[in-house]
Amino acid sequence: MRKVLGIDPGLTRCGISVVSGKALNRGTLEFSETIKTAASDDLDKRLWVIGNRVREIIQQLEPTEIALERVFAQANLKSVMGVAQISGVVLYLAAEFDLPIRFFTPTQVKAGVTGDGRASKEGVAKMTRTLIGNADEFDSPDSADAAAIALTAIANPSVESAKPTKAQRAWSDAINKSSK
Repeated sequence: MRKVLGIDPGLTRCGISVVSGKALNRGTLEFSETIKTAASDDLDKRLWVIGNRVREIIQQLEPTEIALERVFAQANLKSVMGVAQISGVVLYLAAEFDLPIRFFTPTQVKAGVTGDGRASKEGVAKMTRTLIGNADEFDSPDSADAAAIALTAIANPSVESAKPTKAQRAWSDAINKSSK
């Protein structure tokens, strides 16, 4: 049986859920939490708090893989940077524990859980609760998103999503052009 640690990366709120199962409609929520850090704290402390908690969860629950929401282009550079920094910490931990890691875009998660890549955040949360059957287990929308990411990995065992998306390539190109 697969046990997926789903992570919705964020510097202020990082959603974490562990879902076990063999099929999308047979997932069991084993753990869910939102790791919170204060925007007023130094960046190194915030990264340490989140990284340390993710390490503890890996050690305690022994997931077989990690599913991480892929950083995508958006107007708020500060938000993108926070997500990228947390993603780096998670990549480091995946290597430390020799866990395979897979990336899913928000559109892939929406399509994986609801069948519609344009589903609303509320629609994804509702379907995630329906599929898992634990409507009261999430402490925030971020932990529900993390469970949706884990469910997407369970539903798509052969999907490899390590290549950058079109939006991510455009974002990278824009950054490269601005630094010249």
